[in-house]
Amino acid sequence: MAHSAVPPSAGSREFGFADTSVKNEAPSSGVSWPAVLAGAFAAAALLLSLLALGAGIGLSSISPWSNMGASTSAIGIGAIVWLIVTQIIAATMGGYLAGRLRTKWVNIHTDEVYFRDTAHGFLVWAVGLVITAAFLASAGSSMVGGGAQVGAITSGRATSNQAGGQVSDPNKYFVDTLFRSVRPEDQNDASMRAEAGSIFANALRQKDVPAPDKTYLGLLVAARTGLSQTDAEQRVSDVLTQARQAVDTARKAVAHTLYWTFLALLIGAFCASFAATIGGRQRDHMVVI
Repeated sequence: MAHSAVPPSAGSREFGFADTSVKNEAPSSGVSWPAVLAGAFAAAALLLSLLALGAGIGLSSISPWSNMGASTSAIGIGAIVWLIVTQIIAATMGGYLAGRLRTKWVNIHTDEVYFRDTAHGFLVWAVGLVITAAFLASAGSSMVGGGAQVGAITSGRATSNQAGGQVSDPNKYFVDTLFRSVRPEDQNDASMRAEAGSIFANALRQKDVPAPDKTYLGLLVAARTGLSQTDAEQRVSDVLTQARQAVDTARKAVAHTLYWTFLALLIGAFCASFAATIGGRQRDHMVVI
């Protein structure tokens, strides 16, 4: 007795699939890594070139003289805009190349082809970002190593500066502000400044200055500047407020930069994915001559 064929379900007819007991799987992966790597290297190279161009434009627009050249806010806005533009250009080019260079998939549903092209574009963006980050990290390490060699050559000068109390310290300016005086300096106060600097750094890490530290800093400032104890403590409070404002401003600037960097990278990922679908569509519609 012959078995009757089981008709395919409505769902399988709708999506163009047939219910079979045998799975039809392609022997190769759905990812065309040569196309992805080609697009990623192209995107990374273009991104680095555009970043170098933007850095050159930025350096040429600033001036060491006051009231000349572009302002700090204009430079910041220009850098953000240029970062977004570079991501759009580099990611679009890399994604498009990956879509055009990948092999044509046969007997694959149109939706699956669109998904694979989108995934190829996203992989191009991800691999290109890793390549760029690795290159920038390597360049930064090289510059740090060169700076260390220069520092070793000039170690004698650095030692003399440290002996004179001229150690590089982000709080040095604020500590010097504490001991400003109308009288000329007539004694070596390096140890006093070093002690005040450690107290000052500890005070910045806390929400408020401990009362003993504030009183002691006031005594040091009063002894060095000739101010009264009350005026000296008031100067300590004012300088600490300025220092906290400077730290908070720097923190906000870094946070805003990271937000805009995230937005630029997100735009780059979208552009790479979308461009890969365009390149893949043009690749599949090529007419064989």
